[in-house]
Amino acid sequence: MSRPNRKPAHPVDPSPGDVELADIQGNILDPYRMRYATHLLVGFESTASARDCLRRTVDRVTTAAPSKDRPSSALNLAITFGGLRRLGVPSSLLDQFPDAFRESTRDRAEALGDVGASDPCHWDEPLGRGDVHLKVSVHGVTYSALKAASAWAASAIGESGGTVLHEEQTHALKGMAEHFGYADGLAQPVVAGGPASAMAKVRGGGLPMPDGRWRPLRLGEFVLGYPDEDNQVDLCPTAELVRNASYLVFRKLRQDVRAFQDRLQTAAEESGMSVEMVAAKVLGRWRDGVPIELAPNRSPAEDLRHRRGSSFSNDFRYLPHDKDGSVCPRGAHIRRVNPRDAVDFAGTIRDPGRLTSRHRIIRRGMPYGPAYVDDPDSERGLLFQCFQADIARQFETIQATWCLDGDAFGLGDQQDFLLGNEHSAGTMQIPRRDSGPLFVTTQPDLVVTRGSEYFLVPGVKALHRLAEGAFMRGHWPPSGS
Repeated sequence: MSRPNRKPAHPVDPSPGDVELADIQGNILDPYRMRYATHLLVGFESTASARDCLRRTVDRVTTAAPSKDRPSSALNLAITFGGLRRLGVPSSLLDQFPDAFRESTRDRAEALGDVGASDPCHWDEPLGRGDVHLKVSVHGVTYSALKAASAWAASAIGESGGTVLHEEQTHALKGMAEHFGYADGLAQPVVAGGPASAMAKVRGGGLPMPDGRWRPLRLGEFVLGYPDEDNQVDLCPTAELVRNASYLVFRKLRQDVRAFQDRLQTAAEESGMSVEMVAAKVLGRWRDGVPIELAPNRSPAEDLRHRRGSSFSNDFRYLPHDKDGSVCPRGAHIRRVNPRDAVDFAGTIRDPGRLTSRHRIIRRGMPYGPAYVDDPDSERGLLFQCFQADIARQFETIQATWCLDGDAFGLGDQQDFLLGNEHSAGTMQIPRRDSGPLFVTTQPDLVVTRGSEYFLVPGVKALHRLAEGAFMRGHWPPSGS
């Protein structure tokens, strides 16, 4: 597909004043850190209804602009490809969007490993069927703040004639962990033009340079309209619609905690390692978030949790000392999703960290369902969400090429221990420096996909223009263009 609005940029990095934070929606560049969230997936019968809903809600949208006072709640809007069509965006623009966004998530499911128990025929209604047009996300510091903001949003949707087709409630668990017990959200990209507070974590969060330094990733890797790591600016199909926008991947992932715990125990017996050591090898971090690269031999009594969230949690590389994965296995989850400097095992690329920089994502997921210790028989999992400028190059490469295919890491058909499906090799290799590798058996479907949607998260100006019908047939292109 031709991308006519993708062009070389100069200068490479925007100055702080050039980043239009008041137009970029919140939670993309800086996480809300609110304990509760509700996601309302909405459908509309008419263009008028869809536009009316935007008019009612757009002025409540939380942006990335700095605020002196932390709000008690936040609201954000994301639109599917079908939603843009329902809003009246003409085919002349719609046809220029990337294939990954234009195509149904059900049609892309098999390539992403959503087979067997994760096949779209098992997905929750109406995910992936093309019926969802808008996602209204509400976050709250407290549950009462969430309820009040959600009630307002539901009322605005109803008064516009929209229908809430699906609702998901999420909440932070104790210790900000996910249901398998791992501290979550520790490793996020540090982005040029993002919050100044993030710059302190550039070591480990940015791009590893050959000379040992780190630098922030280009803003255009995550927000359209700014230079990316190839020094290109993507404004396709048109700046009026996509500048300051990001693409959002939304996936509902069910976690089988009982099966995971049983598999760890089995792997511990097979390998002679402790259960916690196996858990650390599987993820690449101890369950409190400390990287195994920085603390490879912790005793059960050792407590490094005071370091969590500091630069200690991310300031490490894999080469040259751990090329074989004897400390952090090449198939460990964090090494697959962010190989840092270790994606080029053939040694043919001068700056292998550059390869990784083109496949980073900003994760904003949150657990759903009760903690396992409180109600072991209920369904639980993760509402995975990530932001990026190119769904196929970023999220889909990580999911399909790195997590569900071991070739990039010299592991053949070994899949990620946590995300493996029925086509997995059934083993994970755990190298040892002074002897042969250990192989522990894996179990498919510890994590099962229950549905997926792809969204565009437009800038606030574009939301206003969509609400006004500025892109409808007869009004586009603008006069004088």
